Amino acid sequence: MLSKLYISNYALISELEIDFDDHLTVVTGETGAGKSIILGALSLILGERADVRVMGTASSKTVVEATFFHHDNSLAGMLALADVDQDEEGEYLLRREIHANGRSRAFVNDTPVPLSTLRDVATRLVDIHSQHGNMLLSKPQFQLSVLDNLAQNQGLLADYTSVFSQYRKTQAQLERLITEDSDARKEQDYILFQLNQLQTLALKPDEDAALEATQQRLSNAADIKQLLWEANDVITNEQTALVERIKSAANRMISVAGNIPEIEEIGERLQAVAIELTDLAQTLDGVQEDFTLDPEKLLEVEQRLNEIYELERKHGVQSVNQLIDIQNGYEGRLHKIDDNQERIAALTRQRDSLLDQASVCAKKLTVARRAAAKEFENLLVPQAQKLGLKNLRFEVQVKEVPLGATGADAVDFLVSFNKNQPMQHLKEAASGGEMSRLMLCIKAIVAQRMNLPTIIFDEVDTGISGDIANMAGEMMGQISHAIQVLAITHLPQVASHGSHHLKVYKIENEKGSETVVKMLDPEEHVMEVARMLSGRSLNEAAIANARALIAQNQM
Repeated sequence: MLSKLYISNYALISELEIDFDDHLTVVTGETGAGKSIILGALSLILGERADVRVMGTASSKTVVEATFFHHDNSLAGMLALADVDQDEEGEYLLRREIHANGRSRAFVNDTPVPLSTLRDVATRLVDIHSQHGNMLLSKPQFQLSVLDNLAQNQGLLADYTSVFSQYRKTQAQLERLITEDSDARKEQDYILFQLNQLQTLALKPDEDAALEATQQRLSNAADIKQLLWEANDVITNEQTALVERIKSAANRMISVAGNIPEIEEIGERLQAVAIELTDLAQTLDGVQEDFTLDPEKLLEVEQRLNEIYELERKHGVQSVNQLIDIQNGYEGRLHKIDDNQERIAALTRQRDSLLDQASVCAKKLTVARRAAAKEFENLLVPQAQKLGLKNLRFEVQVKEVPLGATGADAVDFLVSFNKNQPMQHLKEAASGGEMSRLMLCIKAIVAQRMNLPTIIFDEVDTGISGDIANMAGEMMGQISHAIQVLAITHLPQVASHGSHHLKVYKIENEKGSETVVKMLDPEEHVMEVARMLSGRSLNEAAIANARALIAQNQM
């Protein structure tokens, strides 16, 4: 149950703390007093969008904090996944902070959490239903959720959702792969043609650089051979006799050296030069002999290079290594095409298996929903008759549809409010007042079936009066024996059923207008119901009438 609500710096509220009791608490006040402000602050706990315009003072942050007590193992598991400590007494402290820059922070048990976590926790603790929520009643998705709540299908629906989600992901993967495979196969002949050209050349890494060096050498073979001969001739030609002359110079240096070490050293160095030149001449002669002209080899190298250059231009690259990368890419694409059929077959088997699992889960949901539909029909009609819908006929249709996000069922509520009137779709048959009463009955049935500790009715009694209003209050009172109920109302008939009574009103002070909430004692409760009965002229008759009404409804 909701134990305490703390609000600061929100709209007309500078700071407010409200304590709540169990059973039925009625909340009353003049239009504009601030009832909707309190409900708006509480909706922030439920994860509604924060608006900085509701901040009272821009210099301070807005804080809304709600304390609940509830024991729910599934909720405990949710908190454990979010790394939130749980109180042993089942206390849940939910807080929302909104700063002037629009930044919002959420906390559960003083632990920072994502807003989605705060929302998930809060929706397990409280349900707020307003008169505007009656529009949901005609929507198929809401009607389906009613049956799932009655059948307590949460676990089964979670299993189905998980399997169906995997099925859709696998189906999407399969469709993408089939499309990719189809596109690839359209290009297969082109890839094979390009790959054949590359493979025919049997390219080797860095081959172009080696061929270009060979081409350079063969193209200049005659000039190189001539230069080698000339260099050798300079050294060994008898007319120049370079080696012999150096030897002669060395001998002369040695012969006159005597006791002059420097001249002797020069002679020895000249001898070493002569020896080196002799060896160099022999090497040049050998290179010259080996270096032969080979026009056929040159033609072969140039033809190979032309083939390589042509492919480089075709593929827009500048080296053999880049051509080899392209060749490897084509080979990889062909391998992928070959593998695609096996991958498609594997994904198809996986998809079919998931579809079978989803179908099994969907059938279980259908069975549970059909059973809940019959039970719901039997529960709703007697409840609605108490609220003046005496000729109501109600039927829940559960029709089979293709598998979707919620199973294989489409739900439709059919009603007839008058005798001899044919059954019609709810949105076509119901007026606003009838919608309000039906929704109140539905909420009463569902709330008692769900493990939900608190429900808030926000003026859902709009459009009814007299005995019907009294019946609505009695229904809320009956619900409050199972769960905590808060009812915001303008009707004295409903207010008279309250176990507790909160009055919302505005005061004027130095800060301006401010919303205040007061818990009324039994006598104040009587006087407030009397004011609601009589309007401005509070008299003894109205007070007596209020006492009688409260006494009757509190029995």
